Amino acid sequence: MLKRFINESIAKSLDDVEELENLEDIQDENEHIIDLWEPLEFDIDENYEYVSKSKIFSLLSNGLYYGIAFPILKILMKIVYDFKIEGKENIRNLKEGAVTVSNHVLFLDCAMVGLAYGLKKVYFTTLEGSFKIPFVRKLIKLLRAIPIPESVKNREYFMKAVDNVLKEEKSVHFYPEAALFPYFNKIRHFKNGAFDFAVRNNKQVVPMVITFREPKGIRKIFKKKKDVTLTVLEPIKPPEKGNTKQKIEALKNQVYNEMKNVNNKKYKECI
Repeated sequence: MLKRFINESIAKSLDDVEELENLEDIQDENEHIIDLWEPLEFDIDENYEYVSKSKIFSLLSNGLYYGIAFPILKILMKIVYDFKIEGKENIRNLKEGAVTVSNHVLFLDCAMVGLAYGLKKVYFTTLEGSFKIPFVRKLIKLLRAIPIPESVKNREYFMKAVDNVLKEEKSVHFYPEAALFPYFNKIRHFKNGAFDFAVRNNKQVVPMVITFREPKGIRKIFKKKKDVTLTVLEPIKPPEKGNTKQKIEALKNQVYNEMKNVNNKKYKECI
């Protein structure tokens, strides 16, 4: 049963979900379109170790990430999506940790972000529910996933963990749209979280935009879903003027507008 579930999940995540055209078709854009199978219990409290400090864990994590996952996903993304990265130099030229953000439109868009980072270390924020799936919970922990607690009272410990990662000059990736909308071709409303971390830690935000394009050549014969481009924009510094709330709002709006402009431009090129 577990094997079948994993196979079905992979198939659906790669190329077997319906495309969404209109936000009006959704009752609540904060809710995920596809429900996760969550049979296991997973409780986060003040003692939970969001980022393991174990040297053995670190060795296993790096071995899995760079030695197995990275090369396999690089080939897989090319085959399934003819995946392309534009603006990769904006990650390569980073001299310190950063907050990165992207629209959330594919199950494996975190893998695409990881490929854009290359050998640079990045952590991925994810739903607490992802840690309630057998096998997957262990795998994503090794691949640097940080669960976002569902309980408000535990958010304080999550915030401290992310702050520490940024202070160590590593990067953390967020999905400011919060919910996954497969193949959605517009940039949705942003939550404040990612920009709060950027402002409080005085870190740049690197926006990334995932867009879709029609398959070309022989691919359009057998490919029913669109191919994918990840565009990495130039880093944006938090504003210097205003109080914390004003800085967060200004930064969020600037990132949103730049991502929206790129998304709209790419969309027009494909129609």
